[in-house]
Amino acid sequence: MLKQLAVCLSVFCTFSATAIPFSAQHAIVVNDDSGAVLLEKNAGTVVPIASLTKLMTAMVILDSKPNMEENIAIQEEDVDVLKHSKSRVPVGSTLPRKEVLQLALMSSDNRAAASLARTYPGGHPAFVQAVARKIQALGMTQTTIKEPTGLNPENTSTAADLAKMALAASKYPTITDITTDSGEEISLKGRSVAFRNTNRLVGKSGWDILLSKTGFINEAGHCLIMRIKQDGKNATLVLLNAQGGGAFADARNIRQFLGGPSNPSAVRAVRTAKTVKSLKSVRTAKAKPGKKAVAAAQHKRRHPRHA
Repeated sequence: MLKQLAVCLSVFCTFSATAIPFSAQHAIVVNDDSGAVLLEKNAGTVVPIASLTKLMTAMVILDSKPNMEENIAIQEEDVDVLKHSKSRVPVGSTLPRKEVLQLALMSSDNRAAASLARTYPGGHPAFVQAVARKIQALGMTQTTIKEPTGLNPENTSTAADLAKMALAASKYPTITDITTDSGEEISLKGRSVAFRNTNRLVGKSGWDILLSKTGFINEAGHCLIMRIKQDGKNATLVLLNAQGGGAFADARNIRQFLGGPSNPSAVRAVRTAKTVKSLKSVRTAKAKPGKKAVAAAQHKRRHPRHA
């Protein structure tokens, strides 16, 4: 499937996103079953990818087959000193690797992602090397990832390359389970803390989401990767550099494009109105006499028959 997708993505420039408006500056929508590109907008432009990076981080960590029950302590070196982003995971917290991965993916926690790379066999340098090998194996020729969180704007890729990454990540049940979980409570230093999925569409009625990851830094804008199922169709969408909630609005438009109207009752109302209008037209046509009928009636009035 990856080879088939690569062939389809190599000719994506022949497709256009004019069918629907996009807030995102770079986008691609791929039919997962055929690999065909359904929509695209500047999908070959290399741009920062923010926390979409964490899907790659998760794959590389899982590829090393670590002990997911092993405890990891969050340390000072895991704290973000580049963007000074906030974290609800305090330094000194100790939790199983499986929960650290959950925080990195579902809640996009940067300290969690950093600790996963730090505790990779061989440490951070070996992790970066493993990422480079994974990128090459997936044929992501326009992708560079230098660290595990996405905070560094030098983590760059294209929408087309990220579609390949999304397809690969969807083969990991652990990743799909975590990224489609709407929320969990995790114990931190003896206190239960509720964490939510950064994708507010996860868990929403009418959405069948198979994979999800959000991202944001100023340089990248708002980013979103999802694999969704709509009306029997499986599709991957990648949206980069959207403003505000634009990525979620784009996702709704894509869902509607795939055959799932956001307001089915409104569509039914429109169809009903069209049907009524059509019936009225038919009745009017039947009620209005033709030219021959009018002439016959006039002749009858002029030359009445007598019994």
